[in-house]
Amino acid sequence: MGILSGSVPWFTMMIVHKKTKVFQKIDDTLGVFHTHAVAGLLGGILTGLFAEPELCKLFLPITSSRGGVYGGSGGKQILKQIVGGLFIIGWNLVVTSVICVVINLVIPLRMPDEELTIGDDAVHGEEAYALWGDGEKYDPTKHDIYSDDTLHPKPSSGATQVV
Repeated sequence: MGILSGSVPWFTMMIVHKKTKVFQKIDDTLGVFHTHAVAGLLGGILTGLFAEPELCKLFLPITSSRGGVYGGSGGKQILKQIVGGLFIIGWNLVVTSVICVVINLVIPLRMPDEELTIGDDAVHGEEAYALWGDGEKYDPTKHDIYSDDTLHPKPSSGATQVV
């Protein structure tokens, strides 16, 4: 289960996402769909597959509950997990849509195309990820540790100090 819970979401994010036109139209820079939806649904289904009968008795009053690998009625548990996952997907679609509609009544959810073209500078007044060395000139008044000599005198560079 552990190998699948890491590798399947990674595969969907790094391989499937880049090859599927539907995913390429969605701005998911943090991979939220893959890390939450794919991993969560996979975890739920695998729980239905590997649910240990003795542990199921601790949480469920139904004594015949078991994972698919334990035979018998194990397929029912997988089906329950799939139905539960589909319910959560439906719930998330409805509730998230309502939240987005309410927010859109107050402020727009999308920036105008002109601002999107300019980027972060248009909204925040700065360039995203503008690190020193990426075209920015070194400015000792901005980057020096001791830019104000009166408050933080620089240490002497000689062997002796004048007191």
